[in-house]
Amino acid sequence: MSSDPITSASLVRMKKKGERIVCLTCYDAAFCRVLEAAGVDVLLVGDSLGMVLQGQATTVPVNLEHMVYHTRCVSNVRERALLIADMPFLSYATPQRAFSAAERLMGEGGAAMVKLEGGAAVVETVRALTRFGAPVCAHLGLLPQSVHQLGGYRYQGKDDASSAAIRADALSLQDAGASMLVLECVPQQLASDLSVELEIPVIGIGAGNRCNGQVLVLHDLLGLTPGRRPRFSHNFMDGSSSIAEAIVAYVTAVRSGKFPGPEHTLF
Repeated sequence: MSSDPITSASLVRMKKKGERIVCLTCYDAAFCRVLEAAGVDVLLVGDSLGMVLQGQATTVPVNLEHMVYHTRCVSNVRERALLIADMPFLSYATPQRAFSAAERLMGEGGAAMVKLEGGAAVVETVRALTRFGAPVCAHLGLLPQSVHQLGGYRYQGKDDASSAAIRADALSLQDAGASMLVLECVPQQLASDLSVELEIPVIGIGAGNRCNGQVLVLHDLLGLTPGRRPRFSHNFMDGSSSIAEAIVAYVTAVRSGKFPGPEHTLF
C-alpha cells in the first residue's frame, strides 16, 4: 500500500482500476491512528457523532462547533487518509452559509473535503463551493438530516420515479463539481448502475456491494450501537480479538468484495 496521502484524484484512480475504496467514520485522534494503520482510505467525521457520542436521537442537533472540534481532533494526527467532514443541519441552506461552514471545517478543522446531503436543492451550492476550491462529497438516498421530513429511516429509490430522481440528482451533482457521492439505503441495482455511469467514486452504505467503495459508522462496526443494529452493518468484533483486528477485518472484507453480503442488502 502506498504511503502517499490520498486525494480525490487518488480515489478516481482507484475507481478506474477497480480497487474498492474503504471508508469509516472517525471522531478522534486515537481512532484515527488505528484506522490509518488498518489501511482505511477515507475518514469521515460524520454528524453521526450526535447519535454515537452525544446520545442524541438524530443528527439534527449537531452544530458547526461540534463538527469543527471533532474534525480538528482527527486532522491533528491524520497522515495519509482523505479527511471529509459533514456539514451539519442547515449549515449549507444558502451558498453564503455553506461558504462560512466550509471555511471553518477546512480552515480550522483541517478537512480536505466537506459532505452535504441532498439533490437538486443543493446543486448550486455545490457548484459555488467547488468553484472556490472547496471539494464536495454529495449524499443521496436516505438523508439522515431529513429524518423528520422523511418520517423515519427508510430505504429510498424503491420505485421507478424515485429511482429516476436519485439518478438525475447524481448526474447534476457530478456536473456541479462533486468529487464523490455517498448512496445510503438505495436498491443495489440503482447503486450499481450509478457506480458505472458516474465518473466520480460512489460509496455505498446499505446500497449493496457493487459500489466503488463502502462506508460504515465506526460504532456499528464495533458492535457498540445500542438496540437493533442496522441491517446493512456488521459487527466485526465477532471473531476478532481486538478493535484493531476488527477494523482490519472490515478493510479486508471491503477490498475483497465480501462485505457487504446478501444478508446486508434489502433490495
